[in-house]
Amino acid sequence: MVVYNRVQQHIAEKIDSEAVLKNWEDWKWHQKHIINQIQDFEHLTGIRFSESERIQINKTIQRFPLAITPYYLSLINTEEFRNDPVFRQSFPSESELIMQSCDMRDPLAEEQDSPAPQITHRYPDRVLFHVSNICAMYCRHCTRKRKVGDVESIPDKITLKQGIQYIKENSQIRDVLLSGGDPFMLSDEYLDWLLGEIQMIPHVEVVRIGTRVPVVLPYRITDDLVSMLKTHHPVWINTHFNHPRELTQSAKIALSKLADAGIPLGNQSVLLAGVNDCPRIMKRLVHLLVQNRVRPYYLYQCDLSEGLSHFRTPVGKGIEIIESLIGHTSGFAVPTYVIDSPGGGGKIPIMPNYLISWSTNKVVLRNYEGLITTYKEPDSYEPIFCDRNCDDCTLQLNLNEADEYQATGIASLLADADKTISLVPKQSERIERREEQEEDGNAA
Repeated sequence: MVVYNRVQQHIAEKIDSEAVLKNWEDWKWHQKHIINQIQDFEHLTGIRFSESERIQINKTIQRFPLAITPYYLSLINTEEFRNDPVFRQSFPSESELIMQSCDMRDPLAEEQDSPAPQITHRYPDRVLFHVSNICAMYCRHCTRKRKVGDVESIPDKITLKQGIQYIKENSQIRDVLLSGGDPFMLSDEYLDWLLGEIQMIPHVEVVRIGTRVPVVLPYRITDDLVSMLKTHHPVWINTHFNHPRELTQSAKIALSKLADAGIPLGNQSVLLAGVNDCPRIMKRLVHLLVQNRVRPYYLYQCDLSEGLSHFRTPVGKGIEIIESLIGHTSGFAVPTYVIDSPGGGGKIPIMPNYLISWSTNKVVLRNYEGLITTYKEPDSYEPIFCDRNCDDCTLQLNLNEADEYQATGIASLLADADKTISLVPKQSERIERREEQEEDGNAA
């Protein structure tokens, strides 16, 4: 069941006088009716900008286009829109044209770390695979703003096969992250083909999909899509909720479909000034996420991409938020606060300091309350000597999966997992006769 409230009905009817609930549930209908003009935005929301505001907004749109799904538009609080987190994340601001000296076109050096088409290889055992240049909508805080305004496209199979070939040729790659754009803007059939190709690579253990459609276009999570994804386990999905107001009933339904399909869900939030830079907001967000079976994974410091200076907070704000979560809520509800280092150095965890001091056999710690305590380390610790000859290691380096317990005797007959149906004594004339008959038969 999809919620279809009065605001959404009003917007749908303004877009298409014959629109019905079926249209609102159709993700392709939303894509067909993306709001990309100021006048359309004003018409659908009732919000009015002054002429001088329109001039400034249009200047921004010329560089960083406007594109909002009708669904996400319907979440804007039009009474207090200037402070609304949905509005701030989706509608252009003249602040986006402020370029600071630290702003970079490609702050994470994704293009420099691209050894093959569509591939970014930064970490030893995993790659980012750019499989789409299309998003459900343009997020104003996008780290890949350099691609905003490019011709929207889906790489063809010839291009993607070059990326797949790179993965095949590098056996250290065990984890492939599909990104874009948004991989869920591919058709079910195309995504099915892509996942199948990657799944056939022996050394790839897991595929992850980074997507924002549960946030901005939850109707894309169809039963057909979920059924297809189930055939490609293990698939992990990372979502991108930044504020509690984004966790609507429709979003919860989408997340439930994915979780019910056995797909592990994570969430990557970006710390945004004027959107979620508040400990209470973030605590509410992580609580809603875990209620909906989504593990808070990362809290990103906003990148040094062009035009994002108005979204960036001091690092201290992120530390304050993490400090308000650790010890104050469940450990699995606390994301890792990271800075994705400029120049392509990867994610660097930034956490409050709980290790106060240490000596040769004692460490001094503090907890979330400010309690100071000590932990006594062993007076004598003799590490096992390692000669770095891993191939011939006879110590504890056995990385193979352990064999399950093998029952013997009567226990093997009682164990459901054991296929033994009878125990035969070593000296049995009947069995010996049976074996002799089998030997005579084979000789004949």
